[in-house]
Amino acid sequence: MKVNEKTINVLRNYANINQSIEFREGNVLKTVSPLNTILASVEIEEEFPRTFPIYELNRFLGTLALFQNPELDFTDNGVTISDSNHEATYRYCGSSSMFQTPPEKNITFPDAEVEFQLTQDVFKKTINAANTLGLPEVVIEGNGTETRIVVSDTGNTTSDVFSTGVGPTDKTFRMIFKTENLNKIMEGTYDVKLSSKRISHFKRTTDTLEYYIALEQNSTFEG
Repeated sequence: MKVNEKTINVLRNYANINQSIEFREGNVLKTVSPLNTILASVEIEEEFPRTFPIYELNRFLGTLALFQNPELDFTDNGVTISDSNHEATYRYCGSSSMFQTPPEKNITFPDAEVEFQLTQDVFKKTINAANTLGLPEVVIEGNGTETRIVVSDTGNTTSDVFSTGVGPTDKTFRMIFKTENLNKIMEGTYDVKLSSKRISHFKRTTDTLEYYIALEQNSTFEG
């Protein structure tokens, strides 16, 4: 089988979430961060014929990059990668128990108290602001009238702040993310759902890519 560039880009993103991955039989790619704070899932065009674990995903992707238009053949112990001139055998790691893997069942997301669309432009500017200002948190907050996405340090009342309005609301809440977690999301426009149970769901509007991201313990929802 061949793996297209769109799938390769997703795998590059997944390597930022977890250095290891268990490819599962079928056309769904999932990964989870070592601390279970981020879970990502997407349906791809390819269909993997078997389940196999890769301990160093970036190393695997680097091996694929050595080939022009590589063909992949999956055996019991490894994947054979070849093109018209070259061939390599990349061995699977011993067991997926060596690293954190996503649950077999899909997550059942609780009722969302907050929903809005986060455009690619606002998302990109927010992350750039967080990284430029060196701020550790991104806060989605509502004051009963407006929802804003705010970059700040909630533990420092004199922190620099960057914020953007993302829509109206009749609720009061303060949902807090670690900047480092949002840094691991691929660019795009997302439909966002937030739950007072301290979990969020980001669904990209252009495909099936989705992320479940934990909210920080100091998040609040007043209703």
